[in-house]
Amino acid sequence: MQSRLRTTIWKDVPETDWDNWKWQVKNRVTTLAELSRAVRLTAEEEGGIRREEDRLPMAITPYFLSQIDSDNPECPLRKQVIPRIEEHFFCSRELEDPCGEEKDSPVPGVVHRYPDRVLLIATEACVSYCRYCTRKRIVGRKTQSIDREQLARACDYISGNKKIRDVLISGGDPLSLCDEKIETVLKSLRAIRHVEILRIGTRVPVFLPQRVTPELVAMLKKYHPIYVSIHFSHPREINPETSRACEMLADAGIPLGSQTVLLRNINDNPVTIKKLLQELLKIRVRPYYLYQCDLAVGTEHFRTPISTGINIIEKLRGHTTGYAVPTFVVDAPGGGGKIPLSPSYFISLVEGRAVLRNYEGKIFEYPEPMDVQRLRLKLCKEEIHEKTPPLLLT
Repeated sequence: MQSRLRTTIWKDVPETDWDNWKWQVKNRVTTLAELSRAVRLTAEEEGGIRREEDRLPMAITPYFLSQIDSDNPECPLRKQVIPRIEEHFFCSRELEDPCGEEKDSPVPGVVHRYPDRVLLIATEACVSYCRYCTRKRIVGRKTQSIDREQLARACDYISGNKKIRDVLISGGDPLSLCDEKIETVLKSLRAIRHVEILRIGTRVPVFLPQRVTPELVAMLKKYHPIYVSIHFSHPREINPETSRACEMLADAGIPLGSQTVLLRNINDNPVTIKKLLQELLKIRVRPYYLYQCDLAVGTEHFRTPISTGINIIEKLRGHTTGYAVPTFVVDAPGGGGKIPLSPSYFISLVEGRAVLRNYEGKIFEYPEPMDVQRLRLKLCKEEIHEKTPPLLLT
């Protein structure tokens, strides 16, 4: 069933064009005039678009725009891609580089924070722009991708650090690049002998599922083991198109994981998150991370209290399969890395017994192990007792 916008705004677009990812990118909605034709905008949205200036630009694929509720300002998909005036409210707690990536960048385009893995920023462009993007300082300002000289420098750095076994290719969105460009990056990294795992971080299956073509999938298969982490925010993002894209990748033997940012009035409740995670498992996407929203500039209206995320995890644990329970993390401001947070099920340790709480709130005791020496003495005493005949009372 086609959406209202597909049958009105784009009714004359042939299916061959609509299903062509390059047509989708070329015809993205980027101006107030274009968006006003499709969506009944609020004053807050108009104000956010008019004051875009040097902030993160607006770009929405026709496909994704056709999925939103054009008459409902509370639509969870709409809130993610249409600017609002709140993005221009200054908050002293916000940071241009909330995760401290620049200080951990030994060469341009590489972030090396953890001992055995690095982040490679392959492009500064996305097919559409999330308004809560943590890399607003660079993403969308230019559409350039990593060039051969930058890629060579990045690979030289990785080659010289034999502890690096895992490279996450991100951006921007690497899958916004053409197949040839993506393959150049993958081939260069796969040539480094100590790099074991390649990962791609993307939102393409959500914003532009048409981009996942048989040609792209066939190319990716050549560079196994390769993993794809997909950014999903709401169960309404899962439909036949996104399902098809994910299933094509999964059928190619590519493990899929999801990363979800906790967003105020979009997905900040257990019911929505549980529905999203269960729907993801049905299309073979394993929930991986639930992120606390980073302190990026202009995102205060998206952020929730940390207690919201902990509460959601508590409402998931024991109430759905463990495969559907992601790790809730805060990416520590300034570059401290991901810090996992979860409800407390450990109550105390008393006389060698751990006191624990289960998902229903019931209390249980679990005996701690004895040390080996104490266990030997105990067994020895028991053996002596068994071999000694009982005393006869006279």
